[in-house]
Amino acid sequence: MQDPIVFTIFIIFTGAAVLATVALYTRQTILLSYILLGVLVGPWGLGLVSDPALVQDIAHIGIIFLLFLLGLNLHPQELLGLFQKTTLVTLISSLFFMFVGFVISWMFGYSLIDCLLIGGAMVFSSTIIGVKLLPTSVLHHQHTGELIISILLLQDLLAIVMLLIIKGIGKGVMPVLEILLMVFALPGLILIAWLFYKFILIRLISKFDQIHEYIFLMAIGWCMGIAELADYMGLSAEIGAFIAGVTLAASPVAIYIADCLRPLRDFFLILFFFSLGAGFNLDLIGGIAFPAMVTAGIILALKPYIFKWLLHRTGEPSGLSLEVGTRLGQMSEFSLLIAVLALELGIISDIASYLIQLTTLITLTASSYLVVRKFPTPIAHSDELRRD
Repeated sequence: MQDPIVFTIFIIFTGAAVLATVALYTRQTILLSYILLGVLVGPWGLGLVSDPALVQDIAHIGIIFLLFLLGLNLHPQELLGLFQKTTLVTLISSLFFMFVGFVISWMFGYSLIDCLLIGGAMVFSSTIIGVKLLPTSVLHHQHTGELIISILLLQDLLAIVMLLIIKGIGKGVMPVLEILLMVFALPGLILIAWLFYKFILIRLISKFDQIHEYIFLMAIGWCMGIAELADYMGLSAEIGAFIAGVTLAASPVAIYIADCLRPLRDFFLILFFFSLGAGFNLDLIGGIAFPAMVTAGIILALKPYIFKWLLHRTGEPSGLSLEVGTRLGQMSEFSLLIAVLALELGIISDIASYLIQLTTLITLTASSYLVVRKFPTPIAHSDELRRD
């Protein structure tokens, strides 16, 4: 009897290998091949993979590992300084993008609540695109990465607040208490992670640092443990994983852990991009194709230059500001989550939810293509731009 999980993994990775080969020969980004594969073999394509939700749940681990690895490369003192600089940038850009999304959807005749949620979904940039396509081992790009991750983490906090509000509306109440608890939960989580690291984790690592398998297991356990604790405290698992990474950043084994976990991260990220394509309902594409293309085009045109202008106003060089803006010039995984959750709770219309989803897929695809063509990335086609 055929094991559905084994068959699903076979379809995903064999198909990804084939389409990635085609993408490289045609000088396209391989991220697009993963999304396209999901569309082709998913429930609304050939139907070879009938449960994309299962794949998406597993793929979420890839985002957690991604944030953990980012934290390993950032010292806490540097991160605090960056938050001071990027908080205003994040807040102003978020208000602007929400207003733009609201106006666009209002012009297309959507209801007030639909417009508000569509506008809210426009706020967030993709952690996957912003970080996956950023070189990690080149010193020249270190400050670029720090700016990107600080903006993305602040956006994550805004996304959590928005998701709490959506859940509250779905239940008929406003979750003011939950939001206040979340504000206090973040410093509490940081304190717990730091104390555990200082008095327990670092001592265990120092005692058994010659046993590489043990270090590998401890790193995964630490990452997933703090991620789960963050989720329990009302934060996101991604934020927990990032905090777990930051606390380990000063450890002498941080570089070794980062090297060990990269292949594991990439495994789950392939699943993530596949699930994006597999989860999209192709039957609804006709009614939303034009509004989605218009919205995506405006987002792709505006985001890079709004971020550039705001960052340049804080004293960042013009070229670096534009690079950060371009790398953040798309919608996010959180946009998809907002669309799906609001639809499940009956807050948003079907057509508005799928507008957000299609617009997100378009911007993820176009933005990744642009970044790979224009800036150094680990998957660039040319040797000149390829950096890991």
